[in-house]
Amino acid sequence: MGLLFPRLPAAGRPERPFAFIAGASAAHAGLIALIAIVVPAEELKKAIQPMAVRLVEILPELPKPKPKPPEPPKPKKLQPPPQLPLLTSNAVSEAAPAFVVPPQPPVPSKAVPIDVAPAPAPTPVPITAARFDADYLHNPKPVYPHASRRLGEQGKVLLRVLVSAAGLAEKVEVKLSSGFTRLDQAAEEAVSQWRFVPAKRGETAIAAWVQVPITFQLES
Repeated sequence: MGLLFPRLPAAGRPERPFAFIAGASAAHAGLIALIAIVVPAEELKKAIQPMAVRLVEILPELPKPKPKPPEPPKPKKLQPPPQLPLLTSNAVSEAAPAFVVPPQPPVPSKAVPIDVAPAPAPTPVPITAARFDADYLHNPKPVYPHASRRLGEQGKVLLRVLVSAAGLAEKVEVKLSSGFTRLDQAAEEAVSQWRFVPAKRGETAIAAWVQVPITFQLES
């Protein structure tokens, strides 16, 4: 009966697999010796068959490859909306309403004048001019200058007088001269002292201008 011994591990291999195999071989050898004592040699030869032992090298576990990150989902392509069929002129005419709106009249280019009755004009209030020839005024006549008499100066002076509402001469101006300064001054001095009937608007006395003629004439 032949025995098969395990192959020694090569140098540099891990010791743990060798110890495991050595223990298994020793147990196997003890089992065979026990059978040889109990069982006859001839029967033991028949029963024992050669056993082959194969050493398997246990490689270290390699790191598992990291899983690849999932790829982002690709955006879906938007499909263009379906094109609606264009309506032809015949389709529009068939869908037209059964009634017709009459056209509106054209807008006039110019505004049409509206007859508006004018507002009644207010009744004018009559105005009475001022007076200086009333007898009750007792206005003295201008004094004829002696130098003008001696020199024969004569003529007509037209004065413009502003008569107040109280009937006084507020302002005296020479509108038309007689041609002689002494005669014009004598007329102004006399009229500035006169009393007047003031002008009136209706029944109300107002200030107004009045013209006063003064004539200087020598006796023949």
